[in-house]
Amino acid sequence: MANKITDMSKIRKAIKFHLSGKSKLFISNYLSLSRNTVKKYISLFDSLAMNAEDIERKTDSELEILFSQNILITPNPRLEKLYSYFPKMERDLKKVGVTVQHLWENYYSENPDGLKSSQFRHHFNKWSNRVNPVMHMNHKSGDKMYVDYAGKTLSIIDKDTGELKEIQFFVAILGASQYTYAEATFSQQKEDFVTSLENAIHFFGGTPAAIVPDNLKAAVIKSNRFEPTINETLVDFAEHYQTTVLPARAYKPKDKSLVEGAVKILYQRIYVHLKNQDFFSLEELNDEIWRLLDIHNKKKLTSRPYSRLELFIEDEQKELAPLPQNRFEIKHQSFATVMQNGHVLLSADKNYYSVPYQYLRKKVKLLYSKTTVEIYYKYNRIATHPRHYKPYVYTTHAEHMASSHQFVADWSASKFIDWASSIDSIIAELIIKIIDSKNHPEQAYKSCMGILSFEKKVGKYRLINACKRALDYKIYNYKAIHNILENNLDSIDSESEFDLELPKHNNIRGKNYYK
Repeated sequence: MANKITDMSKIRKAIKFHLSGKSKLFISNYLSLSRNTVKKYISLFDSLAMNAEDIERKTDSELEILFSQNILITPNPRLEKLYSYFPKMERDLKKVGVTVQHLWENYYSENPDGLKSSQFRHHFNKWSNRVNPVMHMNHKSGDKMYVDYAGKTLSIIDKDTGELKEIQFFVAILGASQYTYAEATFSQQKEDFVTSLENAIHFFGGTPAAIVPDNLKAAVIKSNRFEPTINETLVDFAEHYQTTVLPARAYKPKDKSLVEGAVKILYQRIYVHLKNQDFFSLEELNDEIWRLLDIHNKKKLTSRPYSRLELFIEDEQKELAPLPQNRFEIKHQSFATVMQNGHVLLSADKNYYSVPYQYLRKKVKLLYSKTTVEIYYKYNRIATHPRHYKPYVYTTHAEHMASSHQFVADWSASKFIDWASSIDSIIAELIIKIIDSKNHPEQAYKSCMGILSFEKKVGKYRLINACKRALDYKIYNYKAIHNILENNLDSIDSESEFDLELPKHNNIRGKNYYK
């Protein structure tokens, strides 16, 4: 068949024999090739000014593109000019609204003696298939970012144990420019996956119109041919960055062929270099990945006069949407009922946060990130607080408290003081001290209720003695009274005895009490 591409292994052998001084007749007979074919490939090799090492480093697909390109371009001046036009045409096609017809019209207006539309399309398709035999999709600038994890993992060495830890290799690529980002990450779990996505978007300096992940569990909860169920956190991430998530269709390799091709290239240009080195931290591994990635992005694309970085800067960067002012924070949720003191408990940290007093006894939803806690009632946000991690801390906004509105609920400072006075003045004094120690009276109500309820459990006189001891040592909290009663302390030798750990269960009448 005319112009049929010879097997690349034969071309390698033909060039090797040629460089060792073998005649064309010998090469022709040995490899069962015609003498004209041998002459053709040796001439092409000489014209490319390459050496044996250059040939050895190239893959079979790269050699095929290199040699077939030279075969396609004939001495015909019209075709020479046409083929020199195709690299620019390929870039222009990535712009929104540009079609092959538009570009042919521009070409023909500049070259009246050029090829007609059908021949123009035929040669472009022929050229495109040779220089890019895998990627058939026409990617628009700023349109999609494809992401995936490499099948082969990396590893780091634990400094303490010497144990090898398996590390995942994340890759993201922009469709139009093929500009690539990669990083090492501990896992493919939701938190790590979202962090890698965000790092990629900030590396590109803008947000694409869509993110195309594989059907991994961190992205897709349930696969479906028509409407897959996307992870809620990933949906929140997409809303934050004003983009959308379009999972690749299951069992449709062409949907993610670009990123899979990028992974294969990075195996050759990054992965192979990392396997021969030892790394003792994720940061150290990523520094080396990013150094090699920079070389990869600056390398000229096959059969093109530009690199991925140049293509990105000139054509795609300006098409990306601007980044939001703040980075995305993963949020978790929990539910709680507003207590009588106007606070809700965030069980993850055992901390209390105030809400407006109108929501007492209402069930609310808490959305919390690393830095903030948001409280919602029926889809309306009613409070926002900075998150605290020290347990048993009250975070209160003054305007939330009932006392700020001259509102008296079932629980009030006067009610607890009167209740304590009816038992004994010593208990009343302690209750007043506890209320005064808080920024807002409501914060003390739970402690007051706990202390006063001890009268029925241990008796009036034991409670009075416990309150005396707490007042002597100026320790005004429920925990002090609890420890005295729990441990039957008739006398206290030092203040440190008040610092006993609060038991998980109060054995007094089998009920639980917490500070």
